[in-house]
Amino acid sequence: MQEEGTSERQEQAQHVCRTTWRLDLRGSGEDKRRGPGAMVENSDLSLSTVGTLEDLEQLGLREKYGDVFTVYLGPRPVVTLCGIEAIREALVDQAEAFSGRGKIAIVEPVFQGYGVVFANGERWKALRRFSLATMRDFGMGKRSVEERIQEEAQCLVEELRKTQGALQDPTLFFHSMTANIICSIVFGKRFGYKDPEFLRLLDLFYQSFSLISSFSSQVFELFHNVLKYFPGAHRQVYDNLQEINAFIGQVVEKHRETLDPSSPQDFIDAYLIRMDKEKADPSSEFHQQNLILTTLSLFFAGTETTSTTLRYGFLLMLKYPHITERIHKEIDQVIGPHRLPSLDDRAKMPYTDAVIHEIQRFGDLIPIGVPHMVTKDTCFRGYIIPKGTEVFPILHSALNDPRYFEKPDVFNPDHFLDAKGVLKKNEAFIPFSIGKRICLGEGVARMELFLFFTTILQNFSVASPVAPEDIDLTPQEIGVGKVPPVYQISFLSREGC
Repeated sequence: MQEEGTSERQEQAQHVCRTTWRLDLRGSGEDKRRGPGAMVENSDLSLSTVGTLEDLEQLGLREKYGDVFTVYLGPRPVVTLCGIEAIREALVDQAEAFSGRGKIAIVEPVFQGYGVVFANGERWKALRRFSLATMRDFGMGKRSVEERIQEEAQCLVEELRKTQGALQDPTLFFHSMTANIICSIVFGKRFGYKDPEFLRLLDLFYQSFSLISSFSSQVFELFHNVLKYFPGAHRQVYDNLQEINAFIGQVVEKHRETLDPSSPQDFIDAYLIRMDKEKADPSSEFHQQNLILTTLSLFFAGTETTSTTLRYGFLLMLKYPHITERIHKEIDQVIGPHRLPSLDDRAKMPYTDAVIHEIQRFGDLIPIGVPHMVTKDTCFRGYIIPKGTEVFPILHSALNDPRYFEKPDVFNPDHFLDAKGVLKKNEAFIPFSIGKRICLGEGVARMELFLFFTTILQNFSVASPVAPEDIDLTPQEIGVGKVPPVYQISFLSREGC
């Protein structure tokens, strides 16, 4: 729960931002080139619209302007896509035109268009092709990704047993195991959960994700051209990410010393070999800056998203113990107490799979999606969107659409089960986005969520010091991402495990 003073200051700041936004919009007519609502006269668009855009429904903008309209983030126009139909039409049917990457002001000074997530054009295509192929190769080599996840899940089980049922904040546990999967692919090694260097790295990632999702980050997105000259969260994010980059740089140098071109051991080795092959080409995208920022991107995407989803998931298990009981029964029937869960089990466990899907839908981790940008003047639903215009696919609008999910505000695994209890697909389920910019680590993340979730619940029941009806699901932060509230949980060994 926020302190009263903090809440008061935020309300005052929101009032200032509402006023500023209204002034920005007054007297400007509709821009026919960008879609309806390009200038919203006297609107009450608040800063929360920038951070989550979940308030679109409350503001009535979608009802007034339809599924595609333009709002202004400070001085810059962005096109907003609501609903799975508009999002799919743009990101899939016109995939090439909408394949550009927009900017997130608070991390732009670090990435500056480099690295696989924030690159554009040929740079992005080259880095994405290489990243997908290399991660696939190292995931299917001597030890598959599934085996790595199973081993890491067992490491976590041992760590949780050491707690002997004492109350814990699960954040660090979940961060450690998800980060170690990326470490094993990118660095070729895992870290012990008490390793001080590893703990520092995890803390930097956690701090940064929380700050990027914070209220102050939303303010910065609006007024970064002015606020960048003043102290604030943006400077802390910059310092954090640069410290991570320095760590990655040190790891890269160690890899150079041990590199065997005939036998690459991990992602960094493979990249260094590619760098050496193209060193005579001045236009090559395989250089040190792209290596470090691609590695940073893989870590950020591969650690924060999955670990945060697991944190939401176990909070929901505490809130709805009857759902946890059903998962325990399905695990006992299909896997039993001693065998390691495997990906082959997923098809035999529709209820558990449906729960994991619903955790992702209800958690709604990246509500506004990562911004896209049109790569050319683009005709979309009768409007011309000029080249370079940013586009926000509002994933929240798809994941919470009552046409596809009967009660979107309610956590209900039945959203993903048919009348026979069989898992059913839902085209509005797009937590990883869709199209050419779909999350690079979607496949690994889906494996992690199933194997980590089932392994933990195979071995433990969970308990909270708070009664289920009193557990608050309100996010701690909502911005580019959602950060769940801090909570305490006991992992109690199940009989026979």
